[in-house]
Amino acid sequence: MSPDVVADPREFLRGLMKAAIAAADPALRVPPHLPAPPKGRTVVVGAGKAAAAMARAVEDNWEGALDGVVVTRYGHAVPTDRIEIMEAAHPVPDEAGGRAAARILEAVEGLGPDDLVLCLMSGGGSALLSLPAAGLTLEDKQEVNRLLLKSGADITEMNCVRKHLSAIKGGRLAAAAAPARIVTLAISDVPGDDPAVIGSGPTVADATSFAEARAILEKYGVAPPDAVAAHLAAAAIETPKPGDPRLAAAETILIATPQASLEAAAEAAAKAGVAPVIWGDAIEGEAREVARTMAADAIQAARDGKPTPPAVFLSGGETTVTVQGTGRGGRNAEFLLALAVALDGAARIHALAADTDGIDGTEDNAGAVVASDTLTRAQALGLDAAAMLDDNDGYGFFEVLGDLVMTGPTLTNVNDFRAILVLP
Repeated sequence: MSPDVVADPREFLRGLMKAAIAAADPALRVPPHLPAPPKGRTVVVGAGKAAAAMARAVEDNWEGALDGVVVTRYGHAVPTDRIEIMEAAHPVPDEAGGRAAARILEAVEGLGPDDLVLCLMSGGGSALLSLPAAGLTLEDKQEVNRLLLKSGADITEMNCVRKHLSAIKGGRLAAAAAPARIVTLAISDVPGDDPAVIGSGPTVADATSFAEARAILEKYGVAPPDAVAAHLAAAAIETPKPGDPRLAAAETILIATPQASLEAAAEAAAKAGVAPVIWGDAIEGEAREVARTMAADAIQAARDGKPTPPAVFLSGGETTVTVQGTGRGGRNAEFLLALAVALDGAARIHALAADTDGIDGTEDNAGAVVASDTLTRAQALGLDAAAMLDDNDGYGFFEVLGDLVMTGPTLTNVNDFRAILVLP
């Protein structure tokens, strides 16, 4: 192995993260999957943190006329000529997201069987398409979102609830566009790559129910606003289900996935002489519990030499954080702080965790890095790692150490990227 690989473990881990993100670059992933132009109109719609970059990739590679509108997170827009880019809030929805969703529904009205709707979906689309169902307000949806984000519910559960509070999710957009052909290009950010979960599946049939949405709120002790409780109890208009004829002309193509990005990082590690092991692309659970398990596995690998170091353990998925403190930090900062505590200064182990969209939760960092001297440096600066973990203050901890990973918006999103490096 080249000696410079281990000379700077932080830069090595950052290089793996960059390889994972590059594998999901819309400019590379969109063009090979574009359908043939239709006889009629082409209307482009979409939502997500990568939606604007995907729209730009469509414009750069499309032969013929097109128009449309997509919505992305504030700060994630890129210049386009024919597709309008709107911006809205994430993860808690705002009025701009409602306006964007209404514009998207208007864009697909009145289309015929010779027309094509090209829908561009990526992670974050659910919060960005914040058009409430009849009888609900934006404030109702905002409150439910806030409660769910703090509850520990996973992304599949949150999206089940969101679908049943929405006028556009859970296949409702596809139903509105019928009988036009609908092709959805999706960048997956969800464990299992289920198209019905990506952005709450606005063009995908929904197998979940109002009863399941009610059960999820009950499971996590979430007491929704009265209007939401009444809406879920009434269950007046269900989402389009599998086999609904309005969705017969709809198809979804996954153009980038967490697994493909992990494989790209593994290839980069192998080329550098570091043995890669992929632990999984769909790891879920409480961030600090996942951290404890991975710390134990990394310590055992370092002790037993299996695989022979240098080795790097890669994983993806989306952990959750049950917020009980008042600190700052997304799930990756929480994971890494818990990992540092569990490693307890174990020699020869370094780690990086980051959200591939460049934003860890609601903060301005993508993630952070941990080294064998993290706790020693923290103690020298008067930081109590365990106490800051109890306060959910991963961001504050790594900010003081200067160990935050800052990338800015990457304009793609294949969920979290974790790499634990074990050196000889």
